[in-house]
Amino acid sequence: MAKQKKLIGAEAFEKYYFEQYGERWAALKASFTKESDYAEFHMEGTSESYFLDSASVLAALQLPIENASELLDLCAAPGGKTLVIASRMNQSAVLSSNERSPERKHRLSTVVQNCLPSDISERVKTSCSDGATWCTRQVECFDSILLDAPCSSERHVYNDPKYLNVWTPSRIKTVSNEEWALLSCAFRLLRPEGYLLYSTCALARDENDGMLERLLKKFKGQVQIMECTNFSEENLPAWIKTKLPVPEKTEYGYHVLPDQSDGAGPIYFSLVKKIRTSLHQD
Repeated sequence: MAKQKKLIGAEAFEKYYFEQYGERWAALKASFTKESDYAEFHMEGTSESYFLDSASVLAALQLPIENASELLDLCAAPGGKTLVIASRMNQSAVLSSNERSPERKHRLSTVVQNCLPSDISERVKTSCSDGATWCTRQVECFDSILLDAPCSSERHVYNDPKYLNVWTPSRIKTVSNEEWALLSCAFRLLRPEGYLLYSTCALARDENDGMLERLLKKFKGQVQIMECTNFSEENLPAWIKTKLPVPEKTEYGYHVLPDQSDGAGPIYFSLVKKIRTSLHQD
């Protein structure tokens, strides 16, 4: 029997995502070519505005930070979600904002300096390192963590022939392994009773709900999936101008998809709480 030829490029991309989204896939593809729904972030006394997807604003707003003193944005560049979190943290809190790429870290530092008032930016510590290795040096040291993980970014792939023409399903497996290394590390960095918000701009289930399945299995009894409710525009800070999209519920989180949200997204997010077990008792 002749060995079946493996699909590659646009044909493979089409087959993979049609199997995941069925008849909805046509509408999703059409939405990828339209302009994203951008929000404007501009705080008084700063030199410039920052524009980010309104779905990214919605996701960042779900991380509870009211009582947090040590916060972490593990994969922070280019900096939009860092801005949203930093602008909402309490006056004594410190945010560590990390990026592994030196070039992107430079962009992150510039965004922090230009888009946040000095009394906030001086409490944002930017760094450049591989976030997946942080837990080899420290554990349980942050109250709230955002992990906006590098992902397949299908919207960008679809719109760029350079990436679409070489796409294969193995890309999902490779990226998922990188995401798992980051997610499992981030959970180890989280203090008991702390919150971790995991997000991607991916469509593939393996990168979204699939990651939460792995987390629940690996850290059995320590992970509580939380309901997100901060969806009202009434809760938006005055310095963010946007209309918030309405997310769709998934098994373990929420998904904003551009075909149903005026071009916003795609953004997946899930909020978890680290449960204090007997191993954590004083």
